[in-house]
Amino acid sequence: MIGAASRDPAEAPEDRRFLSTEEAAALERELLEDYRFGRQQLVELCGHASAVAVTKVFPLPALSRKQKTVLVVCGPEQNGAVGLVCARHLRVFEYEPTIFYPTRSLDPLHQDLTTQCEKMDIPFLSYLPTEVQLINDAYGLVVDAVLGPGVEPREVGGPCTRALATLKLLSIPLVSLDIPSGMPGWDAETGGDSEDGLRPDVLVSWGRPSAAPAASLGATTSWLAGSCPTTCAESSLCVCRGTRAPTAWPRCDRPPCPRGLDVPQ
Repeated sequence: MIGAASRDPAEAPEDRRFLSTEEAAALERELLEDYRFGRQQLVELCGHASAVAVTKVFPLPALSRKQKTVLVVCGPEQNGAVGLVCARHLRVFEYEPTIFYPTRSLDPLHQDLTTQCEKMDIPFLSYLPTEVQLINDAYGLVVDAVLGPGVEPREVGGPCTRALATLKLLSIPLVSLDIPSGMPGWDAETGGDSEDGLRPDVLVSWGRPSAAPAASLGATTSWLAGSCPTTCAESSLCVCRGTRAPTAWPRCDRPPCPRGLDVPQ
């Protein structure tokens, strides 16, 4: 393993600071196996960092009452678990989240996270309206936590596939966690075919920035969520050292305003 001293992120070229899908998986294994973090800890870190990223792009004081409502769409895999944590923290930050979780996992972690959201009186939708305008009118933005890397829509069943078809048609801002759902072959460096999945306004990366949005998703704002535990600072794969909070990537003073949201300067 290359030591941290030989890999200074401040000096490394931008194109050397992106992790491929394989490197991201290796970083997660390293955290679980070498640093002995638990899966629940990592999910909690990613979910909290994602919620903070939402507050950075959509600051509460700048939102109208309607824009404070957030629809969080969760799938049955790990991205869905992160979405449940994200919704819980958004509630703590005084947003008004609602969760649509059509294909519930039997994984005890998912069940525990679901119970936590229910205990916080976060509403769960029993179905997602097929009339897109109803969603546009009811919510200020949508968080996509449906599918993760390598997960095909057909693997998780019809409800998630139908949800993705609806999310593609929305005119309100869309925030995708980790990757845009529906792009199973997504790569942090090359991106994917944007016609195969969602086109988010904001992409939140966990512990690694993605170079692809500028190339394949047009106006997407990419955020690096500083969700890696500080104890992994010596890892040669960690690219978020020194990142104490979600950060616009590439670094900029203010991210572009996503569609449908007029945030004052």
